Amino acid sequence: MSPVSALVEFKDVTFSYPASVGDRVILDKVTFSVPRGKVTALMGASGGGKTTVLRLIGGQQKANHGEVLFDGKNVAQMTQPALYAARRRMGMLFQFGALFTDLSVFDNVAFPLREHTGLDERMVRDIVLMKLNAVGLRGARDLMPSEVSGGMARRVALARAIVLDPELIMYDEPFAGLDPISLGTAAQLIRQLNDTLGITSIVVSHDLEETFRIADQVIILANGGIAAQGTPDEVRHSTDPLVHQFVNALSEGPVKFHYPGPEVADDFGNPAAKRRGERS
Repeated sequence: MSPVSALVEFKDVTFSYPASVGDRVILDKVTFSVPRGKVTALMGASGGGKTTVLRLIGGQQKANHGEVLFDGKNVAQMTQPALYAARRRMGMLFQFGALFTDLSVFDNVAFPLREHTGLDERMVRDIVLMKLNAVGLRGARDLMPSEVSGGMARRVALARAIVLDPELIMYDEPFAGLDPISLGTAAQLIRQLNDTLGITSIVVSHDLEETFRIADQVIILANGGIAAQGTPDEVRHSTDPLVHQFVNALSEGPVKFHYPGPEVADDFGNPAAKRRGERS
């Protein structure tokens, strides 16, 4: 995929956290592209590096090797002003919304406008109400976060994520903890906003059904690399054992239930040997 058609590119990216947090390789020579105007889903077992990918794109983390490109520019090599400018072209929907609890719904959505633009309050009001209307919550403008449901809070956070008209929106587990109605509404909003606003979306999710329904491209991360990549239908019919286990929610497969550790006999002792010792 050419740089013109790809908004985000990972080129041979390797990333590991320092020894103080485990010294484990999270991404090992990973290469993929996120096409403009499409919804790309990042999936895989917990700890597979999905949220790390979002942090690398936003510049919160830097790759040990390789390149993370945003609109053709290496994020790790950006100056601080350039990085802040790039971030203003990105929107982020955090897991569970991460609303400011002491600000109203209106002020939560208005916060990025007041922080990053010089717009007067009349213009701020009009933009905030338009964004809240896009997510169906214009009437909830005066409520506090404690007065809205979990699904509504997620929609408020989505309005805040799109208020600066970003080119890229990153969603970190947007469906976690939602009831079926709220989940379906959130998924529909992601797809509609992506197409209506002409933006690019990256969705980190474990919800197979809804994510496969709205995604144009699915990337499954596992064991530091890409286990599968393609359309939802292509990934669903992958013959890779790990991908097969993941998309079919199987308990048996390459991803083990038990975290690697000593043999049971090493932790609890060999019963036969223990009995012999007691008799002697």
